[in-house]
This record gives sequence, C-alpha cells and structure tokens, in this order.
Amino acid sequence: MAETREKTALVAMSGGVDSSVAAYLLCEQGYDVTGATMRLYRSAELGLGKAKVCCSLDDIEDARAVANELNVPFEVLDYTKEFRKEIIDRFVRVYEAGGTPNPCVDCNRVMKFGKLFEYADENGIDAVATGHYARVGYDDASGRWLLKKALDPSKDQSYVLYSLTQDQLRRVRFPLGEMTKDETRRLAESLGFVNARKHDSQDICFVPDGDYASFMERYTGKTYPEGDFLGPDGTAVGRHKGAVRYTIGQRKGLGIAMGEPVYVYEKDMENNTVSLGPEEKLFKRVLCAADVNWIAIPELAEPLRMNAKARYRQKEQPATVYPAAGGTVRVVFDEPQRAITAGQAVVFYDGDTVVGGGTIVRAEDE
Repeated sequence: MAETREKTALVAMSGGVDSSVAAYLLCEQGYDVTGATMRLYRSAELGLGKAKVCCSLDDIEDARAVANELNVPFEVLDYTKEFRKEIIDRFVRVYEAGGTPNPCVDCNRVMKFGKLFEYADENGIDAVATGHYARVGYDDASGRWLLKKALDPSKDQSYVLYSLTQDQLRRVRFPLGEMTKDETRRLAESLGFVNARKHDSQDICFVPDGDYASFMERYTGKTYPEGDFLGPDGTAVGRHKGAVRYTIGQRKGLGIAMGEPVYVYEKDMENNTVSLGPEEKLFKRVLCAADVNWIAIPELAEPLRMNAKARYRQKEQPATVYPAAGGTVRVVFDEPQRAITAGQAVVFYDGDTVVGGGTIVRAEDE
C-alpha cells in the first residue's frame, strides 16, 4: 500500500455528464485528480452485440476526452472477472431463487467503492469521487460520518449507497450533491464537454433491452421450463413460460385472462409455480432484511421508529424496525406496502439522513 497523499482524488468516470462534471469540480477545489473508468464486461462476451450499453468503448473514449480536457491522468481498470463473479452471477442466483436483484446496489458496494478504494489505497490516493447525487456530513455528537440525500429530491441516489462504510464515507466525495441535473448539464455545456447532452443510462447495464430472462438463458446456457400459473385457491389456471420471467406485482405480459385484473403475488421456485390474484394480495406490513449496514448508528440495539423505502422509486413510509437474530431486522410498516420483493434493498431514513439499509429476505403478513 502506497503512502496516502492528502487532497488527491480518484474519480470514477463513466463517460457520462455527471462524473465528468464531478471531476471538473474537484479540480476546481484543488484536488490532484486521477480519472478512472472501470471496464466491467465486454459486450461480445455477454452476447450484447452492438447494443447501446453503458461501460462501452464509446463511453471509455468520452471519459478519456474529458480527462484530456481537464489535463488529468486517466486509467482504464479491467474488472471484468470480478464483475462477472460478484454482480452477474449473483444477479442470476437471486432470480433463480425467486427474488428480484438490484445489481446497481451490488455494483456500488463491490465495484464502484470496493474496488476503487482498493485501487486508491494501492496508489496512495486519499479520496474516491463519483457523480452520484448524494451528500456526506459528519455528526459531532455521535462521532459518525453520515450519508444524506441530495438537495435535488428528483435526483437523489442515497438509496443505492446505503452500504457505504464509515471509512468510505470519510473519504468519499460527491461533488454534485448540492446541484440539480439541469445545473450539471449547463456547466458541462459551458465547458464544452463532448457528453454534455448525453442521455442518462436507465436500464441494467448488461441487460439494455430489459429482457433479463433471455440474457440469463444466453449467459447460463439454461432453458427455464414452463410451469403452472396458480389462482388464489391454489388450482392451476394456465401455463407460464418459466418462473424467473415474472416479478412480484407484475400484471402485464402474463398472457392469461381470469375475468378480472390479476397480479403475480408469489412464486414457488422449487415447484416452478407462479401464483396470481387480485391486487390486495400484494400488500404486506412486514419484511425481514439481512446484510444490514448501519451508518447513522453503530448497531440497532432496540426497536427504532424510522421511515423506510423498499424500492428505489417508492416514497418513504413510517415503520418500526426491530433487531432480530444474526444481525437481521424485522420491519413493521404502519400501513401495508405493495409488492415487497425479496432481493431488493430496504433503506431507512431519519429526515434527509440515511440510517442504514439491508437486503429484503422475505415479506410477511404480520
């Protein structure tokens, strides 16, 4: 490990406008900046062909162009093996187990911050910065570093950052945390960046068309077999095209008529069945979560009232969080929540501060 130099920063440059402006702002703040793009996969190896995906060669060249404009060193870091093992293989495992994974959360934890902090330590770089819309603060009373929402609520990305550790929060920089997206684009345009008007990536980077089941079949060489759709009474009402193709709360694309709107409310992967029923079947008050990371508190020693969100786009809801065996938690919402799904993240908030978060294991009625 190299001796760490203060006021040095490794900036994760994806080729997009946000990370480019983040790099510029750190240069303006007097940091000795190194830009880095992570090569996470090769499109041909994943059967993506010429699909428009992020982390592509075009993105790398856009990031390189901005780094040259800023006159900062630029590195391409090859993490394809790690990404395949830690992100894609986990993605497949969670779907095959009946859950719905959130690979962006995993990628932030393992790749963007895990691997980049390793690289920073090996090269004596003090800080790691990204173009995420979030903020970091320090609480004198508790002596803890805090993760806070972005000032622009429409762009806040604190939900996908809940796994940051105290040491990472001490050293991470989010230069865009107090900006709006419009301000970011205007600044990029004023600087003449090649990506000033580049569209944001919305999909899972390695599944650009959204057809994750077809991707999984190509990737694994498996064919996911048909099985029975079950009605609320447990009787077969039709055939599905493979249980991995359906997610909790899904209504469209079921290819079955039951005389009223029906939704996927349960999957049994062992028996390869998918249960359908009315929308009220989707609502549950309780979830259990594991792999919990606490930020604002050292641990959960007693039940605590917080706001919680079980999906990225969901509005926070009041809940009581109870400590459970093995560091897990039991979350009891004041009101039943729609389509709580295993594999997704639940994140806890106190105002604009992230208290912590974890991975949903299951939902329960009470």
